[in-house]
Amino acid sequence: MTRKLLGLSAALLFVCPPALAQGALGANYNEHFEDVDYRDLEKADASWVRLFLPMPQLDRRPPAEHGAVKAILDAAGRGYKTILTLKYPYNRVAFPKVGSPEFEKQLARTDAVLPLVMGKVDILVVGNEPFIESRQQDWNDNFNEFYERLAKRVIAYRAQHCATGCKTHLYMGALNHMERPAWRTPATERWLSFVKATPELDGVNIHPHIRAIGESKPFLDYVLPRLRADQKFIVTEFSLVWWWQANMEKPAPAAFVAKYGFPTGTQNWQVIQAALKNPFPKEQWDAFLAASPWFETRKHYLANQMKLFRDTGRLAVATYGFKQGSSMSAQWGPKKVPWLINSVVAARSVKPNPDGSAAFNYAWIDDFKALQKK
Repeated sequence: MTRKLLGLSAALLFVCPPALAQGALGANYNEHFEDVDYRDLEKADASWVRLFLPMPQLDRRPPAEHGAVKAILDAAGRGYKTILTLKYPYNRVAFPKVGSPEFEKQLARTDAVLPLVMGKVDILVVGNEPFIESRQQDWNDNFNEFYERLAKRVIAYRAQHCATGCKTHLYMGALNHMERPAWRTPATERWLSFVKATPELDGVNIHPHIRAIGESKPFLDYVLPRLRADQKFIVTEFSLVWWWQANMEKPAPAAFVAKYGFPTGTQNWQVIQAALKNPFPKEQWDAFLAASPWFETRKHYLANQMKLFRDTGRLAVATYGFKQGSSMSAQWGPKKVPWLINSVVAARSVKPNPDGSAAFNYAWIDDFKALQKK
């Protein structure tokens, strides 16, 4: 099937890439390309790998030398399915005007990456978490046009250099906090309207980081009716991280505290702090989580959440936080967001296996592996 490209000569025709695996589950590393270890992926039966590329970092080194680009291409070369997200962060500064020197700089950064990854990665995502990575006062027409222009740039490059049978599917970056009405703004509506009206886009990405699984349903209820029937969604990040955080300053399980010699009144975050300073044997880490009702009652979250996504019939692929990275343990304290609880691989809180590989986190690995077979 061929489609006319928006904003391009009618002579340029685009042939749709082959359909993606329906409802796949893969490994998300975010920016931590250094954590990709094929031993972990093989043990987990994982076939998808996702990384994001912070675009301003390309000012320090050419994209061909950036670890995220090298790692995602290496994974693709080894036969893994791959997702690369292009991240444009402006959450601490004013958002650049379209046509400004800063905007042109982002176009140039994007242009430098595309020849390396187009036709090699399976999914390329324009924008990581655009609404979080910008200030609320900047959610206006300029914000939308900024990302729309970037998307059209990527679409044009694919049409010109990877048109026939190109393996790379295109998605727009992730929507956050759709469970909160305040985040369903005119800018959000325009975001999804653009995705729907752009035939070269396969769909949209969502990131449900939530307190309870029920909070993920508003994401689907809001997004799916606003897409074309042939479009899908991807979920490159999802978790119960805000539920974990709500329990960090509560007392750790009394039996665990007594057995392992912690002072009475030790809080959950302090147990994790101890594990980060001196990694626990796996049986001790597992005992901590198994004895914690806030975790044990939700240890099948991964399976339950994937069922909810898959039951829509519209999920292309989801990737779950795979390995405890350096940013998760840095400056640990009672208010630190406990992303490391999500991780399938406990590389920071648990001692390595005898062969030097990282141990699996309690509970997640069994469901992760089972989900590869469905």
